[in-house]
Amino acid sequence: MKVERVSAFAYKNIGGNPAGVLILDEMLSEKQMLEIAKDVNYSETAFLLKQGNSFRIRYFSPETEIAFCGHATIASGFVLGQKFGLGIYDLVLNNDKIQIKVTKNNNKIFTSINSVKTYTYDIEEDYINNIIDAFSFSKNDLNEKYPIKVSFSGINNLILFVKNKKTLQEMKYDFEKVKELMINKNIVTINILWEENENLFHSRNAFAFGGVYEDPATGSAAIALGEYLRSMGIKSSGEIEILQGFDMKQPSQLFVSFNKTLNSSIKVSGTCRYL
Repeated sequence: MKVERVSAFAYKNIGGNPAGVLILDEMLSEKQMLEIAKDVNYSETAFLLKQGNSFRIRYFSPETEIAFCGHATIASGFVLGQKFGLGIYDLVLNNDKIQIKVTKNNNKIFTSINSVKTYTYDIEEDYINNIIDAFSFSKNDLNEKYPIKVSFSGINNLILFVKNKKTLQEMKYDFEKVKELMINKNIVTINILWEENENLFHSRNAFAFGGVYEDPATGSAAIALGEYLRSMGIKSSGEIEILQGFDMKQPSQLFVSFNKTLNSSIKVSGTCRYL
């Protein structure tokens, strides 16, 4: 079995978030997939098996199975496009279905995901205070325009905005404490954000849930941000750009678009490169 190593959401053909992609002849056991993911040692590895007109897809971090992973899906679309041609591919997740579209523009292959239904919900104030404490943020560090919420994009993503770019750049947290907090509430990513303008956001993403300190590009969290902005009435529809991974020296670029229909599918797209 060949592991395709792909960096998703690349920025000007550099950076991005590495993922392993395997196109299988038969489905492996969970133990086998976890062992491969550990060996690949990226934040996620995707395993795909053709079933009729669709592909069954599963995602594993080095520590556990993940219900959905945006950047590994983008990487999978890139590999499918290279192997089987441009077009639309149906993917079957553990509990839902999504579509990916592979296109070419100016000699670059773009992959986009149309997400599952999305929604945003509140979380207890005590929990929020514990998260803030674990990141060593003060109340003054937070942008009060954006209340802390959880947005579902196939997984649960905590959305937290800070007031200035310096706070974002200096992000650090207690890994074990945050991991425990995330597992306790099934929060898979914590998306720390700074707004440069209404269409451009800078992000850093904590992925302690999956055993990784920080993710350089997080498609699921990008979808969650689009859902959050729409559900909060901050931006009802349109497109946004997210820059992530720059402080890790893995610059990444994600594009998100959505319409005004609440809870409807949100699209995230980007380019890839082979590693």
